Amino acid sequence: MKRPVEKRKISGWKDRVSLALTTFGVGYLPGPSGTYGSAVGVAIYVALAIFEPRFVAHLRTDGLSPAAADGVLFILNAVFLFMFCLLGIAASTRAIDLLGDEDASEAVVDEVMGQFVTFAFVPFTLSWPMLLAAFLLFRLFDIWKPYPINDLQYLKGGLGICADDLVAGVYAGLCLAIFSYIAAIF
Repeated sequence: MKRPVEKRKISGWKDRVSLALTTFGVGYLPGPSGTYGSAVGVAIYVALAIFEPRFVAHLRTDGLSPAAADGVLFILNAVFLFMFCLLGIAASTRAIDLLGDEDASEAVVDEVMGQFVTFAFVPFTLSWPMLLAAFLLFRLFDIWKPYPINDLQYLKGGLGICADDLVAGVYAGLCLAIFSYIAAIF
């Protein structure tokens, strides 16, 4: 069971950055903050998907083969996801006592991470049915929390805030990859 946390005042730039990253500004809106966080993840993904073809074209003009350019993009995306997850977990850990809760509803960086993980299972796409499916699948697994997702919430610190959403993203990503494969056949 989560323990109550004494809320402390913001002191310094590290606290401000941690809160900004943890809440993405939407965590304070009334209503379903987790859904808002997932929507932020989709919006960032769409921005990256728009930018990706230009970046790949630039790599190819620098003399890289299409396969090499795709490999560079894959590695950059993997490093971005890994670094974002580490930063999000660290910011969430720091924000626990700033928000006064071990899993405050204002903290939505975990939903952004989970949404990114969901998209990691398919190639970049701007297909609205695929974007909607990814969003809905992640929200389903994040709310439903099938085994072992629910148990991961009880880990300590930012890892406890984020681990359940990362695994929900894996479940949603696997389903999305299966749906994508089936859609490509038909």
